[in-house]
This record gives sequence, C-alpha cells and structure tokens, in this order.
Amino acid sequence: TPDPAPSEVLAGPDSNAPAPTPDGVRAVLDPLVGVAALGDRVNVSVADVITGQTLFDKGADDGTVPASVTKLVTAVTVLAARGPGYRIPTRALAGAKAGEVVIVGGGDPTLAINKKGYYPGAARLDDLAAQVRTALGGTPPTSVTVDGSVYSGPVYGPGWDDDIPTGGSGGAVTALMTDGARTDPGVAHGSAQRFAEPDLAAGKAFARLLGVPTDAVRRGTAPAQAAAGANPAPGTELGVVQSPPLIRLVDVMISESDNLVAEALARQVALARNQPASFDGGAAAMDAEVAELGLPADEISVSDGSGLSRRNRISPSLLTDLIRLAASPDHPELAGVFGGLPVGGWSGTLNERYRNTAGTSAGAGSVRAKTGTLTGVHAIAGLVTTADGRLLTFAVLTDKVPGDRDTAQPALDRIAAALAGCGCG
Repeated sequence: TPDPAPSEVLAGPDSNAPAPTPDGVRAVLDPLVGVAALGDRVNVSVADVITGQTLFDKGADDGTVPASVTKLVTAVTVLAARGPGYRIPTRALAGAKAGEVVIVGGGDPTLAINKKGYYPGAARLDDLAAQVRTALGGTPPTSVTVDGSVYSGPVYGPGWDDDIPTGGSGGAVTALMTDGARTDPGVAHGSAQRFAEPDLAAGKAFARLLGVPTDAVRRGTAPAQAAAGANPAPGTELGVVQSPPLIRLVDVMISESDNLVAEALARQVALARNQPASFDGGAAAMDAEVAELGLPADEISVSDGSGLSRRNRISPSLLTDLIRLAASPDHPELAGVFGGLPVGGWSGTLNERYRNTAGTSAGAGSVRAKTGTLTGVHAIAGLVTTADGRLLTFAVLTDKVPGDRDTAQPALDRIAAALAGCGCG
C-alpha cells in the first residue's frame, strides 16, 4: 500500500473571513491572562495563520518551560528531517556464533510482540521470528543477542522529575522495545507500568517466539557482514519488519502525548542529521532543524523530545511561527503535525475539556491544540477558528503556576475559548 499523504490542515484557512485586530484581541484576552490561577509568568502569542500578523504578544519571545507542548517541535523537526513516509526498521541478523540470532533495534517504540500490541498497525516480533525461521531452514537458533547500539547515552532524560521512570508516563529509552516498553500492552499511556530494561524484555519475547531459552538472551552488537564462513554468514539479514510511517507515529505522539514515542522521534531527527541518537544528540538536532527551517533558534533550547525535562525552554512566538510554517502550502511535508492534534471537547488530551466548564464551551470543536502539564507548568498551543471563521494560531505557556491543574487548565481553556467565541474586530 502507498504511504499516506500528509494531512490537510482543518478545512484550510478562509482568507475571506474577517480578520481580528490586535486591539480587539487585547480587549478579550487582557482580563484572562492575568488571573491568579495562572501565576505571575504567563507568556502568550496569538497570530493570524494567513497573514502572520501578531495579534497578541505578552512575553511572546521569552523562553518558557513548555512541558509536552515540546512535542509540536519534535513532530515538525522529525517530519522535516525524515519525511512523513519514513519507516523505522527492526532487523534480525545471523550472529558470529552458530545458532546466534541478533535482533537490531532501530528505534521503533511501537513494535509489538503479536497482534495484541498496543499501537495500531505496528510491526510485530512474531512476523520477524517467522522470517528468521524461514531463513534458517531447519536449523534451530540457540541464542538471541540484543543490539541497541544505534542509541547511546543515558536511558532517562536530563531534567526529568524523579518519579517519571516509575510513574507511568515515561520510562527507559532504548532502541529496542515493545509496546512503548509497557509490561501490559492493554494498559493506556498514563497509567502503564514500564519495563526497567525494555531492550532485554523485547529480546526475551523474541527468544520465546524462536523457541530459545530466555537465559540465552544477552546484549551485544551485530557482526559486520562477512562473505565466508558459516551458513548463513555472520551479519546476513534473516528478516526485517518496519514501523508504520512516521506520520502515524507523529499522530500517536500528539494525540496521546506519548512520551516514549516522542523520545524515539527525537532520536530519528538525530540519526537523519548524523548526530548521536541520545538525549543530547536528539535535542541538538532538533534545535538545528528549527534553525534550518528559518525559525528563531535563539528562542528554543530543548533537552528532550517529550517535554518531560524541566530544562526545556521554548518561546510562545516560536510555537506560533512553527504552527504557521507547518500550515503553509510551501511545506506540505510538515502538515502531518495536525492529523493527531486534539480537538476541544472531542478527541485526544482535549476530549474532556471545553465541555462543562464555565467560559470554555466556545472552544469545543474550534480549538485544536497540544497541551502540556508538569507540576507548576501548564501550557497549550495550536489553532483556533474564530466566530467569523478566521484561523489563528496561539500559544500560552505558564511555568510558575501556584495551584493545581483543576484551576490552571480551565484558565488556559478560557483564553483559547475567548478567541473562538469572538470576531475580535
């Protein structure tokens, strides 16, 4: 089947719709951005998608902790660096020793063990095992080596909170894992328990499929391919499975705010730019890709791809510039960022928002945005259609929130809903 085309951006912005004015937007937003629930550091950018005119600017150029809104940058940079149709391979090779099978992780976080995997359309280890058995003929494998050497550096990110490895939202980042490192692929993102060593867990699952004892699984590296010697020669490819196209991984990352998918995609940016596939390499590659896209590189500095790091700094205006760029017909390869973007009151992480909270109902169906949440940090950035049908891009980042999400999120939602509910002329 052909790779999917990049997503269309909503129905396309209506250039004939009446445009808001800066004064009109300011009159609506000024009372909302100063509420106590958002704390004393609320940075905001609002711009017209078609003209690029800045409609509201409050600390818009200030680097702010973005939390999971970072994933918008991850999405755009991986689509630019790899393209929406790229697929991540997981390969099996003949090892250096007789009977040894090496499974080489390429960084596919969605890889499943079998048809009961967590991610729709994922590549499967049982398919890879079947290819290996065919390639080996009647020769039974005797050991499995796990090669995750395409990744380097720490498995946990710099600036991550201490509870992230065990809290269900994140986990160890390894080049080989199944079902986003979940111990149970039937458990949804936020509450999932994760393997402490996802690469070895995946290697043991692969061994079981091959009939190899799990105590014969170890870490190592694949041999260079050799023409002589045993049959099959060491390094001979015995099978390969491919991830869904990157555009589908971007959809999952954005819609579910999947942190391990985000870290895998950040490393794909690094690999595409011939940088180390590590937290540092991925972050540097993302920053470089942003600059290459013509965006203000001095307004971004990230340490990971998921936004779990409190070291990340992104300005609201960079986010609105990024969204405008992705919506531009000059960059159709970037439009895939919008396919998984949650819709207010309808889907993804906005499914339960813009519904039953006072002052937010205008955002239902009109706001499409990525959210971000850490303790003391609340953020939202995306697109909103005004009452007059004009498409705007907005970003609101707050990183000194005094209370909890029950008060901060509605305050953020009222800002986006106010844009949806007014013409602001």
